[in-house]
Amino acid sequence: MAKLLEIENLKTHFFTSAGTVRAVDGITYDVEEGETVAVVGESGCGKSVSALSILRLIPDPPGRIVDGSIKFQGRDLASLSDEQMRKVRGREIAMVFQEPMTSLNPVLTIGLQLTETLQQHMDISKEDAEARALDLLDKVGISDPKRRLTQYPHHLSGGMRQRVMIALALSCDPKLIIADEPTTALDVTIQAQILELMKNLTRELGVALIVITHNLGVVARYADRVNVMYAGKIIESGTAHDIYHNPRHPYTLALLRSVPRMDQPRKAKLDPVDGQPPDLTKLDDGCSFRPRCGFAIEKCGGSAPVLEQIKDGHIAACWEREKVAGVVEAST
Repeated sequence: MAKLLEIENLKTHFFTSAGTVRAVDGITYDVEEGETVAVVGESGCGKSVSALSILRLIPDPPGRIVDGSIKFQGRDLASLSDEQMRKVRGREIAMVFQEPMTSLNPVLTIGLQLTETLQQHMDISKEDAEARALDLLDKVGISDPKRRLTQYPHHLSGGMRQRVMIALALSCDPKLIIADEPTTALDVTIQAQILELMKNLTRELGVALIVITHNLGVVARYADRVNVMYAGKIIESGTAHDIYHNPRHPYTLALLRSVPRMDQPRKAKLDPVDGQPPDLTKLDDGCSFRPRCGFAIEKCGGSAPVLEQIKDGHIAACWEREKVAGVVEAST
């Protein structure tokens, strides 16, 4: 498959009175056409900032992309003018934000928000935009779509609002959708429905999808490839099978052990990740995870490990990855 998105050495920093926050600190990955890629990690690891950087939505000040390139279909998005970038957003790259209630305009009807987007990006008549909006609401599983077009966001449940956000994202036939924690505010049953809907629609329409999440269950079921982030860096990357069955970074292993499992006894205790994420204004030259890591050695404090290949398509940044592999093999 052709590469749709190529991110190389992306660095996004926030310059604050407390110091420079290295929110995204040199990440590199790509997304192929029609592929689903997950970005996983704890809150504050840089997942959402990396997504906003792709669309150049970082508030300046205090934030700024200080290095790296973001190529979409061969074009460097960093080099585009603001006007050119506005044409990319929504039309070629769409985003489903974390909280639909704050993403939808509370004083505009659902219909107006959909048709306005369509007319802005696709240059179609109001009648055609309304017909397209009806079709989109039907496609995302909203009942009685004609009535819904006249309603306001507060008339809809959380799951319905998120379906509207998906309809908005799909409205202009983008090639890439970025979903930032799309199910965080929803209950478990609705989460499954929304994720299944997104996966089916992207597969049906051939749209690539970046899913930003801390939910490893999402990764197992829906992602083709997974990037695990910690303290602004990608510390492990591979297929969903690699990440689940053959993790090579202590943080990835810790995340997997902290998730409840159906194959464990009911009284089995969860194994939480010890400690707290680091202060991104006070990072040193060593591995950022070492204060929380059971595998840490003296070398970890001297220099941060770089991503090295485990096998084709699977990379990890850890000096003690072979010990991690031994623990994984012993537990299976």
